[in-house]
Amino acid sequence: MIVRDFNKVRGTEREVGAERWKSIRLLLAEDGMGFSFHITIIEADSEHTFHYKHHFESVWCVSGEGSIEDLATGEVHEIRPGVMYALDKHDRHTVRAKTELVLACCFNPPVTGKEVHRADGSYAPAEEAVG
Repeated sequence: MIVRDFNKVRGTEREVGAERWKSIRLLLAEDGMGFSFHITIIEADSEHTFHYKHHFESVWCVSGEGSIEDLATGEVHEIRPGVMYALDKHDRHTVRAKTELVLACCFNPPVTGKEVHRADGSYAPAEEAVG
């Protein structure tokens, strides 16, 4: 059994981020679960474009308000507590936070915790990210 306290993981090597967002990785590839689980916090009044070409991601909004835009179709969906979205087609997307967003996220394949977003908004494939 794996038990981790979010409050004890914050501020360790399992907390990563970039400008105006941070992600606390509660489960990583090394945990052997077949997926990773993160709590991601996106600052209010910020915008972020991502394109997970090599990972699937599902996201559930815990708190806050914002939107997600599918950059292939231009379709925009509201994000608020209780809304889930899944990037089942490796969708290139933009997340816009109206207020601070707190999001529970799962990645498959799991991330290692050492990934950084590349210029195109993606992570490297899992076999390249092993660190």
